[in-house]
Amino acid sequence: MIDIKLIRENPELVKESQKKRGLSVDDVDKILGADEKWRGLKAEVDELRSKRNRISEEINKSKKEGRKIDDLLKEAKNIPQLLEEKERLMDESKHVRDSLLLNIPNIIDKSVPTGTNKVMKVHGKPKKLKFAKDHADLLESLDLIDTKKASDVAGARFYYLKDEMVKLNYAIINFALDFLKKKGFNLIQPPFMLRKDSLSGAIPLAVFEEMIYKIENEDLYLIGTAEHAINAYYTSEIIPNNKLPIRFAGISTCFRKEAGSHGKDTKGIFRTHQFEKVEQFIFCKPDDSWKEFDLLLKNSEEILKLLKIPFRFVILSSQETGRTATETIDFEGWFPSQNAYRELGSCSNCLDYQARRGNIRYQDKNEMKFVHTLNNTAIATERMIVCLVENYQQKDGSIKIPEALWKYTGFKVIKKK
Repeated sequence: MIDIKLIRENPELVKESQKKRGLSVDDVDKILGADEKWRGLKAEVDELRSKRNRISEEINKSKKEGRKIDDLLKEAKNIPQLLEEKERLMDESKHVRDSLLLNIPNIIDKSVPTGTNKVMKVHGKPKKLKFAKDHADLLESLDLIDTKKASDVAGARFYYLKDEMVKLNYAIINFALDFLKKKGFNLIQPPFMLRKDSLSGAIPLAVFEEMIYKIENEDLYLIGTAEHAINAYYTSEIIPNNKLPIRFAGISTCFRKEAGSHGKDTKGIFRTHQFEKVEQFIFCKPDDSWKEFDLLLKNSEEILKLLKIPFRFVILSSQETGRTATETIDFEGWFPSQNAYRELGSCSNCLDYQARRGNIRYQDKNEMKFVHTLNNTAIATERMIVCLVENYQQKDGSIKIPEALWKYTGFKVIKKK
């Protein structure tokens, strides 16, 4: 969440960010109103507590001096009830303020475009394949995926991977993990379920709850990305100054309802309820976050170049930027069958937004500060499979394997059985 001081001192900046996102500014005014009421009540509570202490001291002093204390006792008798009522109202105001504050998105960075996304970099020449097949048709013809049987047993947007596709999936995972390990990232496999309080440290749950799966009768949710579980790793901790930055490469299965995507990408494995993903996640000092952002982007670029996929980087507009990020850059791969670029992953700088929600800090000399967090999809494997299959398909129906993956697959081409 953003700092309440920012709303107090510069509400117009927050309102302008809301407008850029296409959101109402009403909640900003509601937060200011609740905060003003809370501060007024807090002043009254502090004064009542001080008065209670003064009267208590006066009663003790009067007793010692033999003076009457009837009036003092009468005055002291009324304070607890009044104090209890003021504290109740103060807590209510704080709850209203903080609940609204938790759902205010991060402040949009000045560099983020409004209206439409902006292409910032293009690499490789898009392939124009006259014989290009959609990945679903190609893989089903080779008996490498089965979405029909998966639909029978689990429902739409599930799949069975078979034979070489299983090997290719894990080849992509191991390729990405080895790449990031060499870059100094710490490998981590997080829990695939989180409690509500842990999850809400990473995202405004009220907004994301319809996108993720809740475990019935349990305080647990299936994770939609390793990002949320890695973010929770240092919840309410103080990270030693000399340990920052901390860079993680997380591998997890991800689960998403894909709410709002009905009718989109229903064939194959491009948009599914379950997939694997290698996630880059960084905790760092505020002064280093944009340098770390560039590092994450560079890693993504290197991975895509090693796989020899035509791709482009796109800065998301303020309306498209997720609520936790101040800026997000998507990387999109070329899909010959669609004659279009499609999203493969994204890179986001969240500044101290998640750290405030999770109370993750470090000590800078005598001052406690919130860390900055960044995340980046190194590879979402099922979606990467689709991109590789479409770009490396051959006229005879076979599929070549990128050279970077040969040592992980153990084969260089997939042929018809």
